[in-house]
Amino acid sequence: MSARIVSQDEWTKARLALLAKEKALTRQRDELARERRALPWVKIEKPYVFDGPTGKETLADLFEGRSQLAVYHFMLGPEWEEGCPSCSMLADSVEGMRVHLQQRDTTFVAVSRAPRAKIEAFQKRMGWTFKWVSSFGSDFNHDFKVSFAPEDVAKGQVEYNYAVGAFPAGEAPGMSIFAKDGTSEVYHTYSSYARGLEHLLGAYGVLDLTPKGRDEDGLPFTMAWVRHHDRYAAPAKIAAR
Repeated sequence: MSARIVSQDEWTKARLALLAKEKALTRQRDELARERRALPWVKIEKPYVFDGPTGKETLADLFEGRSQLAVYHFMLGPEWEEGCPSCSMLADSVEGMRVHLQQRDTTFVAVSRAPRAKIEAFQKRMGWTFKWVSSFGSDFNHDFKVSFAPEDVAKGQVEYNYAVGAFPAGEAPGMSIFAKDGTSEVYHTYSSYARGLEHLLGAYGVLDLTPKGRDEDGLPFTMAWVRHHDRYAAPAKIAAR
């Protein structure tokens, strides 16, 4: 890694130029958030039922008395023995976030197609305490475009992230937002997939501030370096000072 070495005055000038762009991006992000909040809602008509820690629960039950529900579609299929490493990296970021979300009338829940027993085993191994339910046997994952029929995967005709194309697996990540309007009805307000989830990855936010950035050039695919937090061989070496 090489860098151009300059005086403090030159650095400040360059930093101020970048700061102007950062502020413009922040304003654009604020406006985008306003437009996202203004999206129309779709009423949920299907009676989805999930297998949770205390038994069967409806989608409305998952709100736990709040008016907003954030569902993370965690990649853990019925035949899988452990969850997706990238989803697990995101879960590490979310684990400590829930109490803050609850203060803003929002409940966080993870949903996977794996049976409840597999979810419990993997969650215990990872040490997470957020609520995680199974949608096994329901249409929920398929309806929200995060689980795919084997024949569609084989044909390269998977509908994901609002487009149809090839996808390498039968499960995909996503985040779906639901709301209640003061009645017993539940509405779908938003879903995001693929790189639309990157802002939930706390580690990426820090890495993007560093000179090396995410340092993923030359990898077979982005996030190829990511492991479950108990599977890194050893602490990464410290560069010589």
